[in-house]
Amino acid sequence: MPHTSPLGPTLETDRLILRPPVDADFDGFCAFHADEKAMTFLGGLSSPPVVWRIMRTIAGSWALDGFGMFSVIEKSTGQWIGRIGPLCPHGWPDREVGWGLLTEAQGQGYAKEAAMASMDFACDVLNWDVIIHTIAPANLPSAKLAKTLGSYVMRQAYLPDPYADLLVDIWGQTRDEWRKNRESFI
Repeated sequence: MPHTSPLGPTLETDRLILRPPVDADFDGFCAFHADEKAMTFLGGLSSPPVVWRIMRTIAGSWALDGFGMFSVIEKSTGQWIGRIGPLCPHGWPDREVGWGLLTEAQGQGYAKEAAMASMDFACDVLNWDVIIHTIAPANLPSAKLAKTLGSYVMRQAYLPDPYADLLVDIWGQTRDEWRKNRESFI
């Protein structure tokens, strides 16, 4: 069960701390949004003024919606390595647990570890019935992670503006499916 700070809940896994963004995360967010490989399927590169707005949108979702993406902090170094967690922008196909890590943090199992904690949070705390992941068909690493988590392609859909021309695969599973799939990770 998460513990809660004035900013929102903090989740801990074996190697990670997941918490709502704070001002000190800005440099990490800027590095992420300047990481060409990491941003390939996440809207492209963004300048620091745009990143400032993105980060504050995520932080504001905690106040307005009671959930948002977490900043992912590597316990061993204290470094910000990405953002993962629940989101549901206006017009989105459904409630999502999404992920994105800095390139140097990829390939170490961090995305799976943080996504599992976020999916537990979405099911157990937010009481979501369905969790999706919107993934571009060419984004094979994210599709592989979704499949590893037990998700499957439910349908395809176009996203709302500013991504209205982007057709994505809607991977997902129900809360009951996640609880059953989650047992295989214990």
